[in-house]
Amino acid sequence: MRTSRPAARQAPGRRNGTDGAAPGRTLEALVLLCSVAAAAAAVAQPLVLGRTLDLLLRDGDAGRWLPLSAGLLLGELLLDSATSLFTGRCNATWTASVRTRALRGLLRAAPENARPHPPGDVGTRLTLNAADAGGAPAARAALAASLITPLGALVALALVDVWVALCVLTGLPALALLLRSFARDTGATVAAYQRTQSLIASRLLEALEGADTIGAAGTGDRERARILAPLAGLAAQGRHMWALHGRALGRSGVLVPLLTLVATAVGGLRLAAGELSVGDLLAVGRYAQLTAGVGAAASLLGAIVRAREARRRTQELEEMPALAYGTRRLPPDGPGELRLLGVRVLRGGREVLRVDRVRVPGGSTVAVVGRSGAGKSVLAAVAGRLIDPDEGHVLLDGVRLDRLTREALRTEVAHAFERPVLGEGTVAQAIATGSRRPSREQVRRAARAAGADGFVRRLPHGYDTPLPKAPLSGGEHQRLGLARAFAHAGRLLVMDDATSSLDTATEHEVNLALCRSVRPGTRLVVAHRPSVADRADLVLWLEEGKVRAVGTHRDLWHTAEYRAVFGVGAGADGGSGTGGRGTGAVRGAEPEEVRP
Repeated sequence: MRTSRPAARQAPGRRNGTDGAAPGRTLEALVLLCSVAAAAAAVAQPLVLGRTLDLLLRDGDAGRWLPLSAGLLLGELLLDSATSLFTGRCNATWTASVRTRALRGLLRAAPENARPHPPGDVGTRLTLNAADAGGAPAARAALAASLITPLGALVALALVDVWVALCVLTGLPALALLLRSFARDTGATVAAYQRTQSLIASRLLEALEGADTIGAAGTGDRERARILAPLAGLAAQGRHMWALHGRALGRSGVLVPLLTLVATAVGGLRLAAGELSVGDLLAVGRYAQLTAGVGAAASLLGAIVRAREARRRTQELEEMPALAYGTRRLPPDGPGELRLLGVRVLRGGREVLRVDRVRVPGGSTVAVVGRSGAGKSVLAAVAGRLIDPDEGHVLLDGVRLDRLTREALRTEVAHAFERPVLGEGTVAQAIATGSRRPSREQVRRAARAAGADGFVRRLPHGYDTPLPKAPLSGGEHQRLGLARAFAHAGRLLVMDDATSSLDTATEHEVNLALCRSVRPGTRLVVAHRPSVADRADLVLWLEEGKVRAVGTHRDLWHTAEYRAVFGVGAGADGGSGTGGRGTGAVRGAEPEEVRP
């Protein structure tokens, strides 16, 4: 049964964004502390300045109030600078944390769970969206401080003159409604904008990967139009976001001067009545501006809305269902016997593989053949537990693969693919990367078995040549992938079309090396050439996701439909194109292994 989904529930810390976030939380606290301190200094300034002005006008000597005023001005300046510094570091730290968690979730997920996200979409989520999401903590801290300023100013204004405070208070509900409307309308537009960004990036990356095909077909103009087709929608969404932002700032820009004007007018009347001093009038005007400054929070609110939508997108990668591992290990010195019992795989509600009671004897080589779409790669992925079946179980030496520890599984099951990802580092490091720790000599032995030793030695620095400086053909790239699989081969080696880029002579050498130089074990080989199937001990013939037959290549070759899998006409006899081996090494095995 599929076991990937429970694993996603085993990491609440990662899902809630707490993994590796201690430095970010410290910086967020520093941003909040500096922002609040700067807000307190800003609130205190009008009162102190008003008092200083009154003393200067009355006595000509402000005493300690003048240095206090200067200290508050300088303190606010320094606190604003510290806030900017900590904000930059906080954004960088949180962005790195978001990217790390999203990338970890992507890499630990089962391949089929990552398949719905094309590379361009993943790249957008890990770059633009992660940067937006990483700015949320500092923006929240700044928003909290920005709300402290008007609230503190309103309280201070009430202490100076309650009537002016009441006049200003009447306009605050309108500002609150303005911010609420802005946040609501912006969210949907931001989400659509980010989705369109991902779509353009995905199409662009597809075109770059297929540049040769596009150039050969002369379809550059059509591809350009296809890539840029969503650009009009992106521009419209961007204009709508800026319109919402400008509308919010414009309305607040009208309300703020209006409230300041009303407060100044009422303060002037109170001054004329002898209820306020000149310094109090100065404080009243300034506090009115600070109180109405709640409208300036629109920019911070917009950043938080963008960050929230971006965080949802990065969390989709972070929370991908991962393969769950068990606690068991394989019995020592097992032969590598593989069994598939009641295995059933669904994709999009459609059955793509059904295999029941199939046994692969330990130490044998089994070729998996079938037409395109028959389920060969799905079977290879299930057999090596890159994915879990929706129903049934896969056993290696009598132990279910989903009950093995990660170390036991990845140490004893190796994979070779049509397009291996070698990563970075040197050629030797690329071959050595894996669960095992092969020695230098083992790396070279694996390279020789894969037919790679010759061209590797001709590289500028041999095995120590950095991969970016190693000009590799498609076949050479594939041979390095084979070498890595051979270096880490355990009881089971799964080769999914891993020799498709090799010429016939090199492929023959690789197959000979598999028998002589690579650690003995069970080999499951996805085959497209009859020569590969002929050299196998057993052939598993798939058709429309089901086992059509199991037997030796020579026996199956008498069936016209089987020959058609390799594009051979119905008139070919049993020896045509087979290489003439046909040993039938496992023909007398248990009934299980031939039960479709």
